Amino acid sequence: MKPLSLIIVRLRELSATLFLPLQSVLAIIGRFYVAWVFFASGLTKIDDWETTLFLFEYEYHVPVLPFVLSAYLATIAELFLPVLLALGFVSRISALGLGIVNIVAVISLEDIAAAALYGHIIWGLILLHITVWGAGKLSLDYFTFGRVHSQDAQPRLATA
Repeated sequence: MKPLSLIIVRLRELSATLFLPLQSVLAIIGRFYVAWVFFASGLTKIDDWETTLFLFEYEYHVPVLPFVLSAYLATIAELFLPVLLALGFVSRISALGLGIVNIVAVISLEDIAAAALYGHIIWGLILLHITVWGAGKLSLDYFTFGRVHSQDAQPRLATA
């Protein structure tokens, strides 16, 4: 049994060596992809504001909020949060905000095509990943806050 556990440990070490450098690259690809999707949606909204208001009044059924306020909030969120997410600045909050926009978009549409729903699910999973694990080492969060956290994690020497 001991040789099997040794093989498992070695495979784990090998996989960590091979895949650890890819984590930040995959995180930035995910951030850019989701940011592009939401930013493009925000640009579409401001391109034809009358149509946007029409859609929020008659097509999207955002719960609780008036349709004009919903249109403004969605547009601002889709233009501002993706920029922060792409830069990797306050990434977890940006991803959480876009996740809320994503959920509201899904529940606001009465009839959503399966392909559109799958897209929302994929975006939601990417945003959930960023919310939980952060933006990775290729982000402004890491360059501004990562050093502070890595210094805090250093063991301190006891003084007498």
